[in-house]
Amino acid sequence: MDRIFSTVLLSLLLLLQSYGVWGAPPQPRGTLCRTKPTDLVFVIDSSRSVRPQEFEKVKVFMSRVIEGLDVGPNSTRVGVINYASAVKNEFSLKTHQTKAGLLQAVRRIEPLSTGTMTGLAIQFAISRAFSDSEGARLRTPNINKVAIVVTDGRPQDGVQDVSARARAAGIEIFAIGVGRVDMHTLRQIASEPLDDHVDYVESYSVIEKLTHKFQEAFCVVSDLCATGDHDCEQICISTPGSYKCACKEGFTLNNDGKTCSACSGGSGSALDLVFLIDGSKSVRPENFELVKKFINQIVESLEVSEKQAQVGLVQYSSSVRQEFPLGQFKNKKDIKAAVKKMDYMEKGTMTGQALKYLIDSSFSIANGARPGVPKVGIVFTDGRSQDYITDAAKKAKDLGFRMFAVGVGNAVEDELREIASEPVAEHYFYTADFRTISNIGKKLQMKICIEEDPCECKSIVKFQTKVEELIDSLQRKLEAVAKRIEALENKII
Repeated sequence: MDRIFSTVLLSLLLLLQSYGVWGAPPQPRGTLCRTKPTDLVFVIDSSRSVRPQEFEKVKVFMSRVIEGLDVGPNSTRVGVINYASAVKNEFSLKTHQTKAGLLQAVRRIEPLSTGTMTGLAIQFAISRAFSDSEGARLRTPNINKVAIVVTDGRPQDGVQDVSARARAAGIEIFAIGVGRVDMHTLRQIASEPLDDHVDYVESYSVIEKLTHKFQEAFCVVSDLCATGDHDCEQICISTPGSYKCACKEGFTLNNDGKTCSACSGGSGSALDLVFLIDGSKSVRPENFELVKKFINQIVESLEVSEKQAQVGLVQYSSSVRQEFPLGQFKNKKDIKAAVKKMDYMEKGTMTGQALKYLIDSSFSIANGARPGVPKVGIVFTDGRSQDYITDAAKKAKDLGFRMFAVGVGNAVEDELREIASEPVAEHYFYTADFRTISNIGKKLQMKICIEEDPCECKSIVKFQTKVEELIDSLQRKLEAVAKRIEALENKII
């Protein structure tokens, strides 16, 4: 059976090689970006459920997005609709032609503090905000029409039909939900694909984290590779307004992100890896399942054995619980099965206590740690620690442990940086949404692989990524076929 599986796996690898899977993963380089001319309208919920200080966070978010745009009559124009029980046109697409004017106008916006008529606001966007009289331009391949809807509750009117009319009129709609928002409503509002157009954050305090996504969304594709405006040694890959460097098969990308070295081969080296997982009540059961998938995603990229990688798992909330120590399981299959069986603790967030447990117990010889073997800790949390973390975080790094910090939702980035090893930028990660932690998992796979053969590990990660992409593509095609069959059946009936 193992021989058959190996043959199938080899065939898949050869197939994926033809798709260009191999070589080093490209690393981002330059940051130049010119934004595509867009008619952009923010549709902002300021109902009574949005507190004044929370509304200020929305204004900061809008300002950050605007700061990344090329603003002008022939580039991007911006308007803002403020709504509650009624709709207020704060300023139209033709009102401000400079970035400074827009930012000043955003600062002056005040909340309305009544009901939540989201459908009415979207209808206003169609009939008024995106009209010629308010400064909107004809939609062409060179000019987009985009609405960003931000809301934190269930609307008091219908949104499905009016949102469909907006999309049919050529308006691309992004829907951002906050807190106890109705997710079904967001999906009714947003354009397809929903994964790209629906975003959720647990509180207004982290909405600013979405800024980068929208700055990228409005970025023009500029082929810096074609113009030669890059410093890649082997392969240059164009990205919107920027580029990435990569290497030919048989080479690995160096830490400078531009030069390449020949792969050395080998079967990997020893590594003791312990996951320190936040199981507090704020995580929620459905998100805890995503965390378990995140752990297994990283485990899958390791060479697990007595002489290579060992994995331990600790969960914490108001107390600390060792799920399994280093070396208890000798293969990936058993580790992944144990992770899937892990029960959710709930309660508080004692990150400092958990870090102390990692130092005193998890990496002790009594719990399976091996002398002289590199120690790696991955701390995952979704909120502010309820105890002091500074001393334990410092001690872990002083002892030579390589510490990664992963934060989601309400995690405090200052705490993540305090936990992370140097260079901090390479050892801490943050995302506002649990649904995107798999992207962090892919990055961590590569970071941890430094402890193993980088060429072999990158091939494994690239293989997994390509397979995931092929599966996602196949699933989308199957869903499309299912919809067509359903439509045909309805016609027959």
